[in-house]
Formats: sequence, C-alpha cells, structure tokens
Amino acid sequence: MPVTLNVQAGLIAGFIATVVLSILMIAKSSVGLLPQLNPIEDIVHVADQPTGMTLPLPFGWIGHFVLGTAVWGIIYAALQASLPGAPVVKGLIFGALAWLAMMIIFMPLAGHGLFALSLGPQATVATLVLHLIYGAVLGVAYAKVAHE
Repeated sequence: MPVTLNVQAGLIAGFIATVVLSILMIAKSSVGLLPQLNPIEDIVHVADQPTGMTLPLPFGWIGHFVLGTAVWGIIYAALQASLPGAPVVKGLIFGALAWLAMMIIFMPLAGHGLFALSLGPQATVATLVLHLIYGAVLGVAYAKVAHE
C-alpha cells in the first residue's frame, strides 16, 4: 500500500507542537533558566551570517515557527509511517532525531560547537528535553489531525 503524505496534518501538528515548545521556551527565559541558551537569538545570528545584515529579534521567532511548523511538520508527515510504535513513541523518536540535527548542524553554525557544549551540558540536556516534548506533542497531534 503506498504511503500518502498528509501535508495539512503535518503543518497543523507542527504548529501545535511549536506553540507548546514556544511556551516552554518563554517560561524557561522568564525564570532565568539557562540564559546562555537562546535559540531565537541563535536563529537571528545564523541568518545574519550569510546576509551580512543585523536582523531584528522577531525574525528569530518567525524562523522558529517556520522550522517547527513547516519544515519539521512536513518531514514528520513524510516519515511518521515508517517510525515504530504509537503516535507518542513516533513523536519521541522524531524529536530525538530533530534534536540530533540541531546539535550537529545548527549549534555549530550558531557558534556553540557540536552538541552546544560551549553552553554547558545543561543546555544539551535541556534542548533534548524540549525536543522530546515537541516530538511527543507533534506525534499525538498528527495522529489526531490525520485521524490515525
């Protein structure tokens, strides 16, 4: 049976998961937890490099929502059928893979090194926890929206 790509479900689930992740990120910042870990500023910094411009902070939030909603949401929609387990397990696996991509691609581009080790081990663990929560919400939301 051919696998169909449910882009709409991926986008909706990606948006829901990104909202949850964003709330947790704002809560983290508001209590002063790991102030050195600021992915929104990092998105702006990475985008500044090729453009040579100094982009405003809202650009980081836009990038965060584009990545979480469109990029990761659609990639999840494409891969979820091949992931094992219940929707929450699929989401946890996907969240761990998204975290791994962030640690080996994005964090070095942002100047934090592999696994963001320049920010300390707490940042590495915190980003893993946040990505696992994102993934769990993504998996469950996708299953609900796609009626799986």
